[in-house]
Amino acid sequence: MAGGVLIGFFVPPLAALAKPLLVPALVIPLALALIRLDWSAIAASRRRPGLVAALVVWVLGVSPLLVWAVTTPALALGLPTGLREALILMSASSPIVSSVAIALFVGLDATLAVVAVVFATALVPVTLPPVALALLDLELTLSLPAFMGRLAAMVGGAFIAAWAVRRMVRPSVLAARRELIDGLAVVNLVVFAIAIMDGVTAFALARPGYAALATVLAFVFNIALQAAGWLAFRHRGAATALTAGLVSGNCNMGLVLVALSGHASIEVMSFFALAQLPMYMLPALLEPLYRRILAAAGDAGSQERVRSR
Repeated sequence: MAGGVLIGFFVPPLAALAKPLLVPALVIPLALALIRLDWSAIAASRRRPGLVAALVVWVLGVSPLLVWAVTTPALALGLPTGLREALILMSASSPIVSSVAIALFVGLDATLAVVAVVFATALVPVTLPPVALALLDLELTLSLPAFMGRLAAMVGGAFIAAWAVRRMVRPSVLAARRELIDGLAVVNLVVFAIAIMDGVTAFALARPGYAALATVLAFVFNIALQAAGWLAFRHRGAATALTAGLVSGNCNMGLVLVALSGHASIEVMSFFALAQLPMYMLPALLEPLYRRILAAAGDAGSQERVRSR
């Protein structure tokens, strides 16, 4: 997937060719993830409703407030307005769908990641537009109802498609086709990574300073939000805290980008594209750190996941 971002950047004609596929390449992986989802995990979340509610509020409400508070003084230091808007919009979005797969890969609480992704994604059409407009006072030609409607159409479409497939296809058949479904999701994510880079290469060549700053801040704020999520939930245990950090830092900017298509500045859109790099690269880089924290915490469940690897 990281390769897809780089291919899109270094081969602009391919990114332009893939651009019409941006929306389907965003919605299809979400639908495939919902098709593959073990819905018993959602039912199990009833055993810890306080944790789930707190995490969803943290991801959709507290995170953008923190980023807003940090970036407001930075305006006086010369932080570009468009970059600040992009950072706040990023932090107000729901976690990326692949957070669940990442949590499994690095040994975190995948069940909690599933619940956070599903509930936050379902709620983001209602929460993100008013939060973003309240914090940024964005002067968009796109009205608030239209903004919410676009988000709801994408998220709702994925949920409806997944529901229809699960109604028509037996669970045993879906289970037997897990690798095929996962492969299709990866292909779509690579297409999305290529398509989202359309226009970014020309922008980066025209404004290399902004592109470099945007890339650096994408890494910095991804890590900072992960650290903040870990600190906020550290009293819940290492695995829970790290999972909260994971879903806090890796945000689904694709939803925001598509919802704002044609109504956001090139600075915002370019940041969303460049911010795919840390989301695709950091999980592998941070995996040893995750495992050291889990091992040091002596968390029984975490230790079992570490041994299973």
